[in-house]
Amino acid sequence: MAENDPLLNKYSLVKGAARRARQLQSGAPALGVSKSLKACRVAQDEVRAGKVTFNMSGKKIEPPAAM
Repeated sequence: MAENDPLLNKYSLVKGAARRARQLQSGAPALGVSKSLKACRVAQDEVRAGKVTFNMSGKKIEPPAAM
């Protein structure tokens, strides 16, 4: 993965794979061949292969002010 890749950290990787798994469960076609039929595993394989991309929101969330 590239340094500017949105899937750089584990949290983003999990969020991306979960979103793709929901798409697969809703009837979206798989983008590649996977050893598994389970949507979660197929989504993980697609993310690892670089076949899935998604945009991160440009909003920066500010932490709450201390009281």
